[in-house]
Amino acid sequence: MSAFPPPFAEPQLPAALELLQLGSAEDEPCLRADAARNRARLLEAAARLVAEHGAAGVTMEAVAAAANVGKGTVFRRFGDRTGLLTALLDHSEKKFQAAFLSGPPPLGPGAPPVERLRAFGRAMLRRSVDELDLQLAAEPSADRRFAVPARRVLLSHVALLLRQAAPDGDGELLSQTLMGYLNPVLIHHLTRQCGMPLERLEAGWDDLVDRVAGAEPTR
Repeated sequence: MSAFPPPFAEPQLPAALELLQLGSAEDEPCLRADAARNRARLLEAAARLVAEHGAAGVTMEAVAAAANVGKGTVFRRFGDRTGLLTALLDHSEKKFQAAFLSGPPPLGPGAPPVERLRAFGRAMLRRSVDELDLQLAAEPSADRRFAVPARRVLLSHVALLLRQAAPDGDGELLSQTLMGYLNPVLIHHLTRQCGMPLERLEAGWDDLVDRVAGAEPTR
């Protein structure tokens, strides 16, 4: 019997795909529909600012001005700038979750756990490189970083695959190690400050997975 505590369980698909619900569930139906339209309008304005000025150009004041609303409206809808940027990432996050929870293998179910881990990390790396400025701008503060629902889903998924691939290891702690490799701050340092190509990061991920899971290295 393993001396390590069991890792946490992977969440079910419906819960995983409804992570970032920023509106209030207590609104009246007509108000909820109106709030949804306002939220979409604010996100469209924020997306235009990202396209025109990069993530650095997205402030609560700039979004309010672009959407022709008061600044307080933006704060009430998203809480703060991190909440706004997180909402912008929500769509791609849900698409990615759907891919690894129910999409085709090897990222989705049906492939061996080590192959799924390799595919998961490669997909995360490619997504982070494509969205790096936005992900960095939305990076939560230290006291919130590990409690963000989307991150907890990703971590749970990695822990589940590790439990299948290496049942004698401490999947919960090892999954934290693997997720650390996929942190946007590290990816920024390696790609933009050190000039490493994405292909090297992908090969390094495969090597790390193989070593942690005790698998035969990829050829």
